[in-house]
This record gives sequence, structure tokens and C-alpha cells, in this order.
Amino acid sequence: MAKIQMKTPLVEMDGDEMTRVIWKWIKDILIEPHVELKTEYYDLGLKNRDATDDRVTTESAEAALKYGVAVKCATITPNAARVTEYGLKEMWKSPNGTIRAVMDGTVFRAPILVKGIEPYLPTWKKPITIARHAYGDVYKNVEAKVPAGGKAELVITDAEGNETRHLIQEFKNSAGIAQGIHNTDASISSFARCAFRYAADTKQDLWFAAKDTISKTYDHRFKDIWAQIYENEFRAKFEELGITYFYTLIDDAVARVVRSEGGFVWACKNYDGDIMSDMLATAYGSLAMMTSVLVSPTGAYEYEAAHGTVQRHYYKYLKGEETSTNSVATIYAWTGALRKRGELDELPELCAFADRLEAACVKTIEDGVMTGDLWLLSKLPTKKKVTTLEFLNAVAERL
Repeated sequence: MAKIQMKTPLVEMDGDEMTRVIWKWIKDILIEPHVELKTEYYDLGLKNRDATDDRVTTESAEAALKYGVAVKCATITPNAARVTEYGLKEMWKSPNGTIRAVMDGTVFRAPILVKGIEPYLPTWKKPITIARHAYGDVYKNVEAKVPAGGKAELVITDAEGNETRHLIQEFKNSAGIAQGIHNTDASISSFARCAFRYAADTKQDLWFAAKDTISKTYDHRFKDIWAQIYENEFRAKFEELGITYFYTLIDDAVARVVRSEGGFVWACKNYDGDIMSDMLATAYGSLAMMTSVLVSPTGAYEYEAAHGTVQRHYYKYLKGEETSTNSVATIYAWTGALRKRGELDELPELCAFADRLEAACVKTIEDGVMTGDLWLLSKLPTKKKVTTLEFLNAVAERL
């Protein structure tokens, strides 16, 4: 059979450690035998980020905005140990944080459901998609220690130089800590529009949760902007589709989520989304079975796996030892990007290929062939633990 032809390139962002190895295997075994792959390649491996003073990360995000679709491998966010290990010039920032800032995007994460791996909450029958605001709050904070006897103030200076001061705390008898966080109306508006569009595209109800009863200015601003955008831009569309938008407090949302059947989009502020996406991943079974896509307000999409670089398995691989690393989320990053590219370029055969590859992954696991992490979780009566390569080859057979 002739290979499926592409029109527009994908932006390909390569990564680090075991996921970088799996990235190449996925292309070699599952994609390139069937698709004439066209990509604009960026090496986001830690060594190349260091060599380019991290310019490559910004350039890859700008390319994602240009071409509309990107696919990203997991990457290392260096700590002090990594600086020493790789001989880095400095402790570079999180690539995901840089890409999210450039794309001004919202992160959507959803579990991949397969028979035999049951959610810890038996009421959950459908996936719950987390929409995480990817800007500001604690991730853009300024923090400091305050000595005993000192005080911390929030100082606002307007364009004319006039100051407004708000006392945070007087540290009379004890030293302490203070933290300043921020967000912008523009970013909150982008977050809302991305979430409303995604819910409409996937025909799912949308929940948004914050804590406006306690945070009467900060969180209330989120609530007000979301309500205004819904009323002015999306209410008619939601009513036409028969879906709903629902706002509640974050603690009430958690209770409702636990009791629900799933099947909706749950939008959270940055920190809440960080925590809740990992909670959902664990409760559904595995972080390695989560899709993740960053959506910009201009309609650009960046697909990635929700997990890290699997450092422990990489060190085993370097010693020549076999690994049993779960590649499903990375495969789904590729299928998500290929499907979106097919939709935008009107290539139904590329969309169909992405669907078939996902179906082959699910069938492989439901046939009882799976990597070690899923083998420990699966309730299937007959199951077999296989290596990383054996799993990919088993998917290829079914594909």
C-alpha cells in the first residue's frame, strides 16, 4: 500500500531519556511504515537546550503557533543534580512552562480507558477531562523570607506613579514568609475561551471551579470573566449542543467529581489543575494512560504525554537491560497530533490512521499484552507482561 501523504508539517519536539528512545521506536515501528511523515524538527533534549541557551524551546513554541499542530516528547526540567550530571550552564526553566507561556495555552488532560484497568472510584464510567490554566498563580510567583519585626505589603503602582499599599502581615514576634502571585485579564479570558471551545468541540459539559468566597478579588475575577464570556460568546452554542456550563467552588467541585459518572470537562486554575490532573490520573489507573494537549486561544494544538522522561528505565536501558516502559501516552500524543493535522488539512485518511492506531493500542492491552505498570493493575484473567519493544511490536501486528 502507498503511504498516507501529508500536506503541512507537524512541529516535532524531541525530548529526553527513555521517552526519547521510545519516541524513535514509535516513529520507526508504528508511524513511518504507513505515513510519509512531514515534520519541522526541534531537539528539546537537555543538551541541545543548554547549547542553544534554551532558544530552541521558544523557537519550537513559535513554530507550533505558525503551523497549528505540534507533538512533544517528555523533557527534563533540571534541578541541581541535573546541572551537575549534564554540565549545564544554568538551571534552565521547565520547557513546558516556556511553551505554555509562548502559546498562552490551556492544558487538557484525559484518561485512556481500557477493559481490565478499573478506576478506583467505581462510579466513574466515562473519562473526566481536566482543563488546566497554564499561566500565572504560584508558577509565576515572587516569594521572600521576612525577618522578625518586619512587615510585608502589597504595593500597586499605577501608570502615573501613584502607589496603593495593602498590608499583608506584620511579623512582630516571628520571622515568616510571603508570596506574591498574579494573573492577567487577557490570560484568564484566553483560558475561558479555550475551555468553552474545547467543551463545544467535544460536546461535553464544562465545569469551572475556584474559591471566590475566600478570594473575593483574585478568584472572583476569574469567576466574573468566565461568566461574561459565556453569556456573550458561548451560551447560544452550548444551548444548541445541549451541553451546560456550571460554576462552583473548588471544594464542592471535588465532592461532585467523586460522586459523578464522568464525561465532562473540569476547568481548574493553574495550581488546582496541576494537583487534580495527577489525582485523576492515579484514580483512573495510571499517569502513563493520560492524554495531554495544550490549546492556544488562536487554535494551535501541542500534544504530549502527561508523564516524565522515565529516568530509572533509561539508566537500565543504558546498561543494556530490558525495560517494560509504558508507551501508550506517547503514542496517543502522536495520534492526537496526526488526527488534528488531518482535520485541519482535510485528510480523512490521516484521521482514520490515528483512530486505527489508538484502537490497536487498546486491543493489545485488552488482549492481555501490556507493560509492567499495567500488568500490576489489570484485572484481566489472562495477561502477559512484555518489554517496551515487544509491546510496540504487538501493537504493530494489530495495526
